[in-house]
Amino acid sequence: MSTALETTGFLLGVASWLITGASLGNDYWKISSVSGSVVINIRQYENLWHSCAKSSTGVAECRDFQSLLDLPGHIQASRALMIIALLLGLASMVISLLGLKCIKIGKATSETKGKITVVGGVLFILAGLCVMICCSWYAARIVQEFNNPMFGGTSFELGTGLFMGWGGASLAILGGLLLTCACKRAQSDKPKSGYNPANHSKPMYSLGTKSEPEGRAYV
Repeated sequence: MSTALETTGFLLGVASWLITGASLGNDYWKISSVSGSVVINIRQYENLWHSCAKSSTGVAECRDFQSLLDLPGHIQASRALMIIALLLGLASMVISLLGLKCIKIGKATSETKGKITVVGGVLFILAGLCVMICCSWYAARIVQEFNNPMFGGTSFELGTGLFMGWGGASLAILGGLLLTCACKRAQSDKPKSGYNPANHSKPMYSLGTKSEPEGRAYV
């Protein structure tokens, strides 16, 4: 059972890493809102790297963010969190692969491979938390600006990239939990070493007639 949990957790971690990478490259992190608009000639959308505008004829024009220091703080932090998440995910995939029971490497014992698997699971969880914080923070800013009546800029709504990020983060956290639980389950199934009175044979005593003491002669 622990082997199945390890394999499932590892596959979920790999899928989360791929989805997170696709989310980072997705153009639609936020899309201009059509609420209250009668005629829409241009649709705007942005991600962490550039801003785009698409006309009604289907022609899109994108402009990269020129200066990193001019960007809002949440975009800078989101970039850093996503990159850290991808690096953690890559490291966790390599470490978890080495810790799987179906992979034989050298003379590693089951206890050593279990510890390696736990490290990989923890890294998967950390990667998922980074993506979750990034997407939630970015989405909170969008909702805050959308509900602010004093905001004079373009109102945006949540885009596809955010939902992909949330999905990848959920898979990463779930995969990490499965990896750690698989190791704990394997340790609990391991027989405990120690003194067990049932494993020791009881001493055998032979029943015999007790010899009468010989009489002593007194002078």
